Amino acid sequence: MITQGLEEKINFDFEPGNTLKIKLLGNWRAVLGVPSVVSVLGELTKYPVVERITFDTASLTRWDSGLLAFLFKLNKHCKKHNINMDVSALPQGVQKILSLSVGVPTEDKQGVRRERADTFIEEIGRLALKKWHSAKERVEFLGEVTEAFVNLFSGKARFRTFDFIILIQQCSVQALPIVSLISFLVGLVFAFVGAIQLRIFGAQIYVADIVGIAMVRVMGAVMTGIIMAGRTGAAYAAHLGTMQTNDEIDALRTAGVSPVEFLVLPRIMALILMMPLLCLYADLMGILGGYFVGITIFNLNAVEYLQHTRHAVSLNHMWVGLVHSFVFGIIVSFTGCFKGMQSGRSAADVGDSATSAVVSSIIYIVVATAIIIFVCEAIGV
Repeated sequence: MITQGLEEKINFDFEPGNTLKIKLLGNWRAVLGVPSVVSVLGELTKYPVVERITFDTASLTRWDSGLLAFLFKLNKHCKKHNINMDVSALPQGVQKILSLSVGVPTEDKQGVRRERADTFIEEIGRLALKKWHSAKERVEFLGEVTEAFVNLFSGKARFRTFDFIILIQQCSVQALPIVSLISFLVGLVFAFVGAIQLRIFGAQIYVADIVGIAMVRVMGAVMTGIIMAGRTGAAYAAHLGTMQTNDEIDALRTAGVSPVEFLVLPRIMALILMMPLLCLYADLMGILGGYFVGITIFNLNAVEYLQHTRHAVSLNHMWVGLVHSFVFGIIVSFTGCFKGMQSGRSAADVGDSATSAVVSSIIYIVVATAIIIFVCEAIGV
């Protein structure tokens, strides 16, 4: 039975077992024209039941995308009507390309997924599973980092000292301008708010106590942590995510080098070491901000202001602030590196990892601050 028009390129045989054999003949290049899939659909209507379609390519001479388009449309129809399309007789190249094209989800399937994902129970379940897998990945990553630190203390860790020095520079000297500006303005704001209330009682001088204790005990470390989360934590996530996209991390594993030791360990060490120093610097700039407001706006005595600050700020306050900064250094560096190492392999995934690193770090900083303050209050520090 021959089709009309391009009958030299296709014919059909109906075989036992409700099988329709399609014989592909001659040159199936798009530039020369190929039969429409409508011809096959017409053949299907001539028989009561077609459960299987096979191919005979013994007389097929040449092919290109024209044949692939024909087969793709035919396969889509077969899936819709539960017909098994056997492609084992097709050329190997056709089979590979067809399997790739069929493996991509169609818009209909994606639409079904989106429609099903809208159900409340399924969303809750999906979110719970996502959080569970994320928690497992964090624990595994924490184990790898712990192992890397053990290797460091035993002298077995492998990373470049030059890279470590560059990372220290990025976490310290290059961060000073933004830390200076933000900390100075925060101290300035604290002084304004405190002095406006204290002025009611004629006790403006105690603004020195408020600014000094607030900056040294909590706010200096918190502001430094948030700044470093947006600056350094995002940079860690973006850098490692880009390396993940470029298969550089896989290349390190192939070469027998631990990516956690070579990439993550120096970054965590650099930020943990520099955060307390940046915190002390932020404390100083915050106190200077309050000092500036006190002596210029509220006409406080400069020497008296410094004396009040010195008496109000004790070593206990400073140690509490340093504990905050040490914990924040761990949080920001760990979160940034984790998000980068777990990044996908596209440009969009890298951006998502950087954003997630910043948001997660800030949330953890706020939670850690509340916990540390509660513990300090409980032990009377």
